[in-house]
Amino acid sequence: MTSSENTGRGPLFTDPDPDVARAFFRKKKGALTDKLMSVPDAVARFVHDGDYLASGGFGGNRIATALLHEVVRQERTDLGFAGHTTTHDFQILAAGTRTGKLIFSRLDAAYILGLEARGLSAQARRLMESGEVEVCEWTNYALACRFRAAATGVPFMPVRSMLGTDTFRESAAKEIECPFTGKSLTVVPALYPDVALIHVHESDLFGNCRIRGITVADWDLSRASKHVIVSAERIVSTDEIRSDPNATAIPAFCVDAVCHVPYGSYPGNMAGEYFSDEVHLKAWLDAEQDVEAYRAFLDKYLYGVDCFESYLEICGGEERLAELRRLENSSE
Repeated sequence: MTSSENTGRGPLFTDPDPDVARAFFRKKKGALTDKLMSVPDAVARFVHDGDYLASGGFGGNRIATALLHEVVRQERTDLGFAGHTTTHDFQILAAGTRTGKLIFSRLDAAYILGLEARGLSAQARRLMESGEVEVCEWTNYALACRFRAAATGVPFMPVRSMLGTDTFRESAAKEIECPFTGKSLTVVPALYPDVALIHVHESDLFGNCRIRGITVADWDLSRASKHVIVSAERIVSTDEIRSDPNATAIPAFCVDAVCHVPYGSYPGNMAGEYFSDEVHLKAWLDAEQDVEAYRAFLDKYLYGVDCFESYLEICGGEERLAELRRLENSSE
């Protein structure tokens, strides 16, 4: 049993009913079809104003930078967003559109604003302090469990966290009595994003994906989301995928679009591929300190380029990327 005293007061932005989600998934085609398309085409087709968006990766690692840039360039607005282990990906979306409209207006917040040891994003802070974004608070673990509940096909997941905290009070979680032990538990509602953006190491043209290194919640996120767009460092043959099926982290039936984007996590880190560009991340953080300097920075690096490849070029191109690849794979 629950009451207003043991229920968080935060807003619930999505429907946790697995039967509602199942009605959608039942119509989703699972055939092995060629899903290769460009980044602009994938975003135009699967990301719409008002959608609920989730970003894969972990902190500054394996983030879908190219896809996130395109969401901003196509000026999607009024999105919901899952702020789960988000750093530079949150910073990108916090930029808003060139006309000043917000990319997202609803936020499930767990880890936002901070770029870990690099510091806090001044623009993200300005956005969150403006009061223009409706917020519901969670811990990173609780938000991951919401994806796990959705991937499992149940309406909620019990956890032993958040009770007695301000985070619980500002969440949409509930406290229940365990029917087996009589002890108090938190239950968090399933979260079914409309679309997830996930960067991977390898994919075939059908969307069977391999990930090296840390995956965090992406296994569950890919299965919980109604649509999944993956960007991949490499496109490999299906025969290669089938040679080691245990290495497939995301199966094709979850994926709607595959985009070939080498260095697609830049300036984030990609395990075994390239190190994060700490110089560029610092430049981004520094530019945010002054609003006019920040606008000029965005005009140069985000709004003013027509594609991710152009962005990579003005950030140093092949010479800089080769240096980051050496840093990631150095034994020193």
